[in-house]
Amino acid sequence: MAEHKNLEGMIDSTPIMKDYADIESSKLPEYQIDSKIPEGPLAEKWTNYKAHQKLVNPANKRNLDIIVVGTGLAGASAASTLGELGFNVYNFCIQDSPRRAHSIAAQGGINAAKNYQNDGDSIYRLFYDTVKGGDYRAREANVYRLAEVSNNIIDQCVAQGVPFAREYGGLLANRSFGGAQVSRTFYAKGQTGQQLLLGAYSSLNRQIQLGKVKSFNRYEMHDVVLIKDKDGVERARGIIAKNLVTGEFERFAAHAVVIATGGYGNTYFLSTNAMGCNCSAAMACYRKGAYFANPAYVQIHPTCIPVHGDKQSKLTLMSESLRNDGRIWVPKKLEDAVKLQKGQIKGSDIPEEDRDYYLERRYPAFGNLVPRDVASRAAKERCDAGFGVNNTGLAVFLDFSEAINRLGIDVVRQRYGNLFDMYEEITDVNPGEFACEKDGVNYYNPMMIFPAIHYTMGGIWVDYELQTSVKGLFAIGECNFSDHGANRLGASALMQGLADGYFVLPYTIQNYLSDQITIPHFSTDTPEFDEAEAKCREAQDKLMAIMGHRSVDSIHKELGHIMWEYVGMARDKEGLQVALEKLKELRKTFETDLFIPGDKEGMNIELDKAFRLNDFITMGELIAYDALSRNESCGGHFRTEYQTAEGEAKRDDENYFYVSCWDYNGSDTKAPTLIKEPLHYEAIKVQTRNYKS
Repeated sequence: MAEHKNLEGMIDSTPIMKDYADIESSKLPEYQIDSKIPEGPLAEKWTNYKAHQKLVNPANKRNLDIIVVGTGLAGASAASTLGELGFNVYNFCIQDSPRRAHSIAAQGGINAAKNYQNDGDSIYRLFYDTVKGGDYRAREANVYRLAEVSNNIIDQCVAQGVPFAREYGGLLANRSFGGAQVSRTFYAKGQTGQQLLLGAYSSLNRQIQLGKVKSFNRYEMHDVVLIKDKDGVERARGIIAKNLVTGEFERFAAHAVVIATGGYGNTYFLSTNAMGCNCSAAMACYRKGAYFANPAYVQIHPTCIPVHGDKQSKLTLMSESLRNDGRIWVPKKLEDAVKLQKGQIKGSDIPEEDRDYYLERRYPAFGNLVPRDVASRAAKERCDAGFGVNNTGLAVFLDFSEAINRLGIDVVRQRYGNLFDMYEEITDVNPGEFACEKDGVNYYNPMMIFPAIHYTMGGIWVDYELQTSVKGLFAIGECNFSDHGANRLGASALMQGLADGYFVLPYTIQNYLSDQITIPHFSTDTPEFDEAEAKCREAQDKLMAIMGHRSVDSIHKELGHIMWEYVGMARDKEGLQVALEKLKELRKTFETDLFIPGDKEGMNIELDKAFRLNDFITMGELIAYDALSRNESCGGHFRTEYQTAEGEAKRDDENYFYVSCWDYNGSDTKAPTLIKEPLHYEAIKVQTRNYKS
């Protein structure tokens, strides 16, 4: 704490600190941002929008070009649908194949309000659960639309052959994910994300074969190119992308640009995201004038395999579906926890009466199925109190003994077998294996889990049409901020990605393109493209010229430690100020002591990672700025100064009922400007979240 106090004392006297210290106290500019939410009752907004939107006739579509960056569920579904509609689509991915996008790794499921279980689900219930799960910090209209089109997603994916799990009667077998009391989560054998992406990928390949989509594999977007129209309005007209095989920067022009490049979770280095996931495309858009919204809303997933060493590069996600039957607990007795940490006993050695099923104790109505942010903080609280169960003290048990005794091991393995196998492969512990018998009760090996960075609810600001604050620039999927609020319910990421790509953007982008049909195909031989490419080359030369001693990964790991320690699951004002100071120091290290082997010609993976790391540092500062400015706790943003007596998030709806929109100030070293988009609720009463009754 001494370090915190010293820094606190520097705020008034140190100009560099003044920038962000003032964010909290000053009256920053507030503008009414046009979110373009349609008039009328909530349940009719999307229908009315579609009824009055502008259209592009089929012949004119052939003359319009659209760039889609990203090939995950959002990018692949958008590119294939726009191609099917008749537009000329240029689709980019950093991998060697579109099917290697990170969406392929999503295990758990996808939500839809089909009410197959006849358990009371509805479009309104999905809408309400999502808004409540996001701690009342999402736009009503966006979320209702998401719930409304969710049922179409299932029909679309079934038509593509996605093998959703079925019971013997042929009905879809649904599960419940966190934050809901109904079974609305559809899942596919194997991994749901994999099957959904294969469906979108097959649709995409069809359009590639037909020549409506051109696929550019192993390309990475470095900049978005803006060109003024005849009225002086800057519009997105193309991108600069690097060919990751040849090392060359290349130019691509279009009438509109769609960013579908995922979230910024890898800012923390250790996350559940694939190693290649990055925020560079989003940062390029941010530097060109696209607002970045709610960056502090970062989700910690409760069911991840704990960190097991300092050489680790990635954390393994265990599907939230495990919480349907797995019970989460820690020892009641501190001495038992100490023995577990020392390896003197196993979890199965602790009898039922000495186990604290803390989620069931604290949240009886939802139990183990509370939302992710609530479950994660509850695990942290128990571990902070000394009850953690692995050698680091940073883990809790996820136990299937009760389910196995109730259903039998065969049924449990049918539900979760692949996850059990994956856990055993990584930890050498089989969660379904019989351990011992005590007083007539059979105990099985439990899993160990701990929260980890997973999903980012913040992202590029978009309006109801999914257009950013830059004309002609759209953002979809996890890359935008819009549909989750301060926390995301499980199985909603795949829902948003496919909703945006299949059923929202194809409508809304036509509203923009309808008056672009007189604009001819763009040439890349313009001063704007010249300038953008020159800046990319200049940035590359600058990186190669540093010739320091630190590897990219070593600096990235240091960034991750700063972010997790000071901007992680719990934050406070002093810690955030420390984080910002440390991030400024880390930037200096990056700019003076970075070492990149090889040269800039051809393939250079370390050079590509260096570009991304520069953006991660900027992103880390942006998260901290936002977290420091929001003097409340809500969802994935937990300020320890703002909590109830029971340790729950304490919102301040009077002062913080808005979307934080951050405007770039021309330099990575300058604090950005906060602009507020007020939230307006018509259908839902904003109240304190309750998962107890």
